[in-house]
Amino acid sequence: MAARTTGSVLIVTEADDLHGDALAVTLRKHHALSAIRLDMRDFPRENGTFRLGREGTSRSLSHVLGLDDVTAVWWRRPQPCDVPGSLHAEDDAYRRAECDGFLQGLLWSMPALWVNDPGADRTANRKIVQLETAYRAGFAVPETLITNDVEEAHAFLDARHGPVVYKRTGTGRGTFTETRVVTASDLDRLPTIRNSPTTFQDYIHAECDLRVVWVDGIEWVVRIDSQAGVGRVDSRLDTSVPFTADRLPASVSKSLTTLMGALGLAFGVIDLRVGLDGEFWFLEVNPQGQFAYLEIKTGLPIFESLANLLVLGDGTVTTR
Repeated sequence: MAARTTGSVLIVTEADDLHGDALAVTLRKHHALSAIRLDMRDFPRENGTFRLGREGTSRSLSHVLGLDDVTAVWWRRPQPCDVPGSLHAEDDAYRRAECDGFLQGLLWSMPALWVNDPGADRTANRKIVQLETAYRAGFAVPETLITNDVEEAHAFLDARHGPVVYKRTGTGRGTFTETRVVTASDLDRLPTIRNSPTTFQDYIHAECDLRVVWVDGIEWVVRIDSQAGVGRVDSRLDTSVPFTADRLPASVSKSLTTLMGALGLAFGVIDLRVGLDGEFWFLEVNPQGQFAYLEIKTGLPIFESLANLLVLGDGTVTTR
């Protein structure tokens, strides 16, 4: 990718997001740039304006300086606008839609490098889209059922020859929910899926788990020895086990490139599981997943790679 003209980098995220803080520090250290931060929940408490005239367009938010100088955006953790409520639900819904439409349009219309493009980011966040795309990209994907039909769920569970896990289907950032193996006691609670479609998958007996941070074609691969601790089903539950830098086989790397290209993502955090059979199983991709702990554990320069992508248009890190 050709080098880009250096401008401002906008980080759209929550005010207390540690990943946003870390990237801002990295931009200052390696590129002498002060990032612009935006928490979308500050609108409409703060003023915003879009203007189009004979001389072109301009954008402004009263608490953010330099929007028109932005050349790259990290679409990290966008939030809905924080619109004050009233006594009338219809009025609230109207004002919320107007505020979200204004602020999103103000940002999305900026001619900048987006990591990720908001439309692609939203689509790729849908787990069903991920699974279908990964399958077409050549990944091994555990046999899966996603449903709110209790009878379908029972039939799927009865037909499996081994353990089955269940997990969330949505992508909201609510209370953390771990992936769990279906037990006999869970069967009594199956009717609850009626109002909460649930993902059921064959459980993959693992050698280890891999978490891959994709920075526009550059793979930062971390092997997690999940089977050595309490995170045997869900590797997120135990960060005390060994974390080591690793590499993907060429065939898996090819599938990953195809997957991310099809999803239109420049950045993402991918979870793979290496089975006892040696197969690399696709679990999911989070377009804005957590990765700071991977850098802390392994020393991989992931934030520097992301900063280089946003500033230079290339996530390559030069060995020093």
